[in-house]
Amino acid sequence: MGRLIGYMANRPDRLAAALHQERVVVNPPAVGAETGWGVGFYQNGEVLHKKRPRLDSGEFDWEQLARDVMSDCVVLHLRQPTVGDFRTQNTHPFRMRRWLFAHTGTIGRFDAIEERLRASLPDFLQRNIRGTTDSEVFFHLILSFLHDAGQLDSYDVDAQVMVSAIRSTVAMVDRLSAEVGGEPATLNLVLTNGRTMLTLRRGAPMAYVERRGLHDPPGDVPPARPGAPDLLRYVMFAGGADDAPSPWRPMEEGQMVVVDRNLTVHSHTL
Repeated sequence: MGRLIGYMANRPDRLAAALHQERVVVNPPAVGAETGWGVGFYQNGEVLHKKRPRLDSGEFDWEQLARDVMSDCVVLHLRQPTVGDFRTQNTHPFRMRRWLFAHTGTIGRFDAIEERLRASLPDFLQRNIRGTTDSEVFFHLILSFLHDAGQLDSYDVDAQVMVSAIRSTVAMVDRLSAEVGGEPATLNLVLTNGRTMLTLRRGAPMAYVERRGLHDPPGDVPPARPGAPDLLRYVMFAGGADDAPSPWRPMEEGQMVVVDRNLTVHSHTL
């Protein structure tokens, strides 16, 4: 089973430790088929990627893969393809300017509506699509609605505009898919510009946790000191994990959760 992880924190040096602490939820069982992985993150004002489009089956450990990533806003994705083959251009997360996006699921009858979806995009967004996945097209549809709202290049984007862009994109895709007999799209997703992160659960399990401190750190990281000024705080999302234990909170079907730079969590409905 694939995994989709979003992470926002108050410091950039504890991603691997946080993934260790949440390993029961975020690490998938042994991968039984060929897959690929990608990590997108923000560092020194830049948006960076680490991607491996193809991975032999076996054990998978996010903590080891992310050990050298220094960032307070990260998107991680383990891909088992439904649309598009194994190549770097099809490996999540996708990037456009300051935006990162990753998705698990499938758009119904994408082959029958892809041309119409692409035709609705402004030229500069059409040209930015590099791969053949439904996910990348969906990402650019969201960007088109952000562009229409004048928020595509906003540093501190209005979270309500992000929510509205997701709603408009889902409605458009559902309408076109239904016209050709497709089922509603499965859409677990993470969208961020490094300052605000939005997640959506639709069609598959997704949960999140808010943490203060490291209570189960790896051996090379000391335990958190209660009340310390540098105490780690983070919010982490995991898509594809069933029955996440407390204090993880399962998201409801159609729920969107938004986290701002202060790690304040807000909930919305699709």
